[in-house]
Amino acid sequence: MRLSYKLLTVLLPFVLAPLAFTQNFPDIKPAPQQTAWQDLEFGVILHFSTNTFLDREWGDGTADPKVFNPTQFDADQWMQAVRDSGARYVVLVAKHHDGFCLWPTSQTDYSIKKSPWKDGKGDIVGDVAKAARKYGLKFGVYLSPWDRHDPRYADSAAYDKYYLSELEELVTNYGDLVEFWLDGAGSGGHVYNFPKIMETLRTYQPNTIVFADTALFEYGDARWVGTESGRVGYENWNVIDRHGYLRWRPVEADTPLRDLHWFWHPNDEKSVKSLDELMATYELTVGRGAQLMLGLAPDNRGLLPDSDVARLKELGAALHTRYATNLVLSRLPTSKAEDAALDNDPDTFWSAPPGSHHATLEVSFAKPITFDRALTMEWLNDGQHIQKYSIDAWLDGKWRRVAGAEAIGHKKIDGFAPVTASKVRLNILSSTSEAHIREFQLYHSGAPPAQ
Repeated sequence: MRLSYKLLTVLLPFVLAPLAFTQNFPDIKPAPQQTAWQDLEFGVILHFSTNTFLDREWGDGTADPKVFNPTQFDADQWMQAVRDSGARYVVLVAKHHDGFCLWPTSQTDYSIKKSPWKDGKGDIVGDVAKAARKYGLKFGVYLSPWDRHDPRYADSAAYDKYYLSELEELVTNYGDLVEFWLDGAGSGGHVYNFPKIMETLRTYQPNTIVFADTALFEYGDARWVGTESGRVGYENWNVIDRHGYLRWRPVEADTPLRDLHWFWHPNDEKSVKSLDELMATYELTVGRGAQLMLGLAPDNRGLLPDSDVARLKELGAALHTRYATNLVLSRLPTSKAEDAALDNDPDTFWSAPPGSHHATLEVSFAKPITFDRALTMEWLNDGQHIQKYSIDAWLDGKWRRVAGAEAIGHKKIDGFAPVTASKVRLNILSSTSEAHIREFQLYHSGAPPAQ
């Protein structure tokens, strides 16, 4: 779906190289729309096009628009399933690499205008945007830069004009967009006018988060994790350094619900990921300070398959169950200042003493509790400051570390073997200035740590 193997080989070192350094740039702060986007935590990306009807992952731009004819299309069914999964935002692939457009664009006839669906008078983008908002979900779009159908692609200037005209339609006709999604798949040396693309987007959608690989351009608002496993495999700092260009650029980690498939394929029910795998993915993305972007694929009826709907509902229920009982709420009384990090309310936060580089946040209980998860959220509006921490439990008359790492960031979920103790602390071992903690929570999930 994303990068061709050849292009991936070229770009991956540049994508991953800046991430290898366990460093932070505390003077760089996020924009308000970035912290709001990070609070969404979990989104989905929807792939639905001519590929759906031809059993393909990669369209070549030759598909006849007449193949696009869903008989039971229901955007409400999609969005209800998305909401039930626990996701909070939706990105629709408005045009994939084959160039087929899911809205009645005036820029080309290679769109649903020439399909038999609704006699060419339908608008998938409009229907999905409306349904997303109906179910309380934010809405965004992906407009593939690569286009394997349009002959203008061979002429950079002509294609840029075409692409910008398509983009202008999307950013002016479908309300506020939470995210504009980009990648470099298949571009094969084609040079895009990214400054003009961003200028067009920002003119009409100044608060939209721009997701793009770090190899594409320096000034995106969010970055790719580096794989399609949907997992963060490194200490996650929100500031990226690309050739000396420092920018707050949090991670989004994408992975499909079905193994290796972004589009729907027939006779493929066994590829739906297990609930245990999805729960582990959540803890290794959202639980490592990143956004989880789960790929969903409606079938040729225009519906999410029953198996996918069921698994999404199971995921939402499992997430709710695992994080429903915050044991910290049963603590002994703490100070009013400390309460701000222990109150189950991420809109409040505790601050360590001004100018400090080390601090602790301790909770005590009337009787020992058993827990196997610690959830910590850092208040990031002033930058990412914590550089090393541990979770300690009072065991056998002394503090013993049960988990720890370097970065906390937006949210960190530490899993470990069950521990029973009457005192637990968040031990901030090193911070660039005083630490700010939105939440420190403890849970007993009964599940092994995510691997």
